[in-house]
Amino acid sequence: MKKQLTYLESVHRDGKIWGLVLCALILLFPLVASLIFGAYPEWSPLLQGLIATLPMYWAVGIIEIFTYVPMLGAGGTYLSFVTGNISNLKLPCAVDAMERAEVKASSEEGEIISTIAIAVSSIVTTVIVVLGVVLIVPLTPILEAPALQPAFDMILPALFGGLAVVFVSKNLKLSIAPIILMLILFIFVPALNESTVGIMVPVGVIFTVAVARIMYKKGLL
Repeated sequence: MKKQLTYLESVHRDGKIWGLVLCALILLFPLVASLIFGAYPEWSPLLQGLIATLPMYWAVGIIEIFTYVPMLGAGGTYLSFVTGNISNLKLPCAVDAMERAEVKASSEEGEIISTIAIAVSSIVTTVIVVLGVVLIVPLTPILEAPALQPAFDMILPALFGGLAVVFVSKNLKLSIAPIILMLILFIFVPALNESTVGIMVPVGVIFTVAVARIMYKKGLL
């Protein structure tokens, strides 16, 4: 008799399968494109570029696993890693959904809520992208209007600002240190910008956990 898998066991099974499928598709695309067009990269510059960039991406990838799993749950993490755009979209959606449902990612309820929120956000994103492709020509004059540009520039800060108010208000003492750290880094390190959010989120999480542990040992939390 075949053993009935638990919910988490099925999540890990399906997550590993789809993760490997995605990895294969990502690697196959440049290979197939090279075969079709007969254009192949020169190996020496390719290896030089990989040596310069791979260590950073491997480190960030490992850090993100330890960062996002406690925040999103197993199912939400697998789905986020497959669909992408975690820090800008999937993480805020999942965190807000669990906050409204008053559940934690470590619980079974939180696992389900997080996965549903990320799945819905992925579907909505796909639909919007399709509509954008179809309507890009008639909408271009509107989207490029100078009067609307400031509003588009503030979408992401407004999203994270709304989430920050909720969590900062819950534990003001713990939030002070990471806020000061990020302000100092982004003000005094010009190289940091919106494209480095994916790297700075794990850095901020690790720093916050370390500060929380120190404050807990000193009886401040």
